[in-house]
Amino acid sequence: MALDGCGVVCKYILIIFNIIFAVVGFAFLGLGLWLRFSNDTRGIFEIQALNSSAFVMAVTVLIALGSVMLIVVVFGDYGACNEKRCALSVFSALLSILAIAEVVIGVLAYSRRDEVGLHLVEFYGSLYALFVTNGDPVVGVTLTFIQNTLHCCGVTGVPAIEIAKQTCPKPDGFAEHILMPNCPGIITDVFDRKASLVMGIFLGTGGLLLIALICSSTLNKKIRQSTSAPQYIILAQSTSIMANPQPTQHEFVSTLPPYPDQDPVYFTPLTVANIPMT
Repeated sequence: MALDGCGVVCKYILIIFNIIFAVVGFAFLGLGLWLRFSNDTRGIFEIQALNSSAFVMAVTVLIALGSVMLIVVVFGDYGACNEKRCALSVFSALLSILAIAEVVIGVLAYSRRDEVGLHLVEFYGSLYALFVTNGDPVVGVTLTFIQNTLHCCGVTGVPAIEIAKQTCPKPDGFAEHILMPNCPGIITDVFDRKASLVMGIFLGTGGLLLIALICSSTLNKKIRQSTSAPQYIILAQSTSIMANPQPTQHEFVSTLPPYPDQDPVYFTPLTVANIPMT
């Protein structure tokens, strides 16, 4: 028995979700590996005194998070596309862990917003220093993304004297050609005055993971129902054949030598029986 409408909808929702999840996971893992093994940043991880710095911790989190996301995607896509219950069960378990982690991290980030803000400012300062020193293109793309998202310009906010002004967003008005918000101040402000918004982002992400978890559980249930229900071949042959069976040339085997005196053997036509298909 094929999946019903609800099962099909959940299946395609999971496929779309996993595609988006895979793109984000590859981005996190790729950026983390580049920052970890690039010639310009590898030395930071070899200095014992910097092992607890915000930059090292952030890169480690990027690599770990990207790897976990890709593992989740493998189980999710395999289970949804091939309708495998075991893979969907593993996917649901991993998704539950991620959803719980998202909520916990959101609550902790809200309760310790001042400390989190300082660590992010330190991480931004490390990226900025790396780009100014080495001009790493990947670090430059990362700075551009952060500054365009927060609409800030470097550590000074003055485009005329900013060293990394090519990573700054376009000014919104004439005044911003002279002075724009600086990124350390904006980052601190986000985790000070907009802490509830940040927590809402974490909780919203956890909600999306919960929706995917519900779809995975529903699809798993529908697959179990479709495989446990017996399937039959519905035959349209008239039952009158059973009442008065008359052998035809296709319904018996003629006797052949070396048994010339053996009576013919009659076979019941398959068209008069319902045969369960396992």
